[in-house]
Amino acid sequence: MADYSLETTAEKETKQYIVVQIGNERYGIDIGYIDNIVRMQKITRVPKAQVYFPGIINLRGEVVPVMSVRTKMELDPDVYTNASRIIILKIEEKGMLGIIVDAVCEVVTLSREDVEPNNISSAHAKDNFINGIGKNGEQLISLLDINAFIEDDNK
Repeated sequence: MADYSLETTAEKETKQYIVVQIGNERYGIDIGYIDNIVRMQKITRVPKAQVYFPGIINLRGEVVPVMSVRTKMELDPDVYTNASRIIILKIEEKGMLGIIVDAVCEVVTLSREDVEPNNISSAHAKDNFINGIGKNGEQLISLLDINAFIEDDNK
């Protein structure tokens, strides 16, 4: 029986992440935040919105604001390809929000032992949205802190 409880504890300490490509780097998004993944579609511009909000989309009759991850992280501008996707996040108090990524790669399961905390403080905006580094075999995945990413709206 002791083996069973250890196994159950280990299972509880794992999290699944959707791994996305942004530029040459891979980022993990906690699967618990993800409502849907959709292909790129027409984005309607909203006047006077922050520069990292290219606009809104109509998702099955619901208006969803869309944020550019690249612009928010102060990276090169978005270049849309067939691999580009809009990830629809469901945020408890804020409703739905779409974020544009270059590509969706895979789903990985990481245990606590596979995640190192982000101990690097930086003046670069993209580093402030990372709450850990996941190790998936030889691959390193920067884990996005979705709450920090969407809360930082006034900069």
